[in-house]
Amino acid sequence: MEIIEVHNQKQLNDALKVRTSVFVDEQKVPEDIEKDQFDAQAVHFVGYISNQAVAAGRCRINTTHAKLERICVIEAFRGQSLGKELILHMEQSLIKKGVKKVALGSQTHATSFYLKLGYQTVSSVFIDANMPHVMMEKALFS
Repeated sequence: MEIIEVHNQKQLNDALKVRTSVFVDEQKVPEDIEKDQFDAQAVHFVGYISNQAVAAGRCRINTTHAKLERICVIEAFRGQSLGKELILHMEQSLIKKGVKKVALGSQTHATSFYLKLGYQTVSSVFIDANMPHVMMEKALFS
């Protein structure tokens, strides 16, 4: 999979199309919740296989850490470690930007995926977009 940091409108549209497929169509998250005010300030990533957008994610960087958000892989492409590849690529990009810690809100069914990537659960369960989540964190090292 080729993963790129989004730099133009076509790439952003591709990332949003993946997110809509996974979160709105598949998981029934209302579109006005899935696409939010943070899209304009976030750094977006999109993954392509044979020029087809199949994975996406975004991150927001603040003074103490970055927050990974909207991590997703099109259903037909799951089970190929593309999510892992996307996360690792995003982490490397953040390390290059000087980020030392990342956080994310994981749907509870995905917690074991993030644990395998070195994340630790740092909250109790909370509801976001009508689904149970936990906050997770990981220290980044260059």
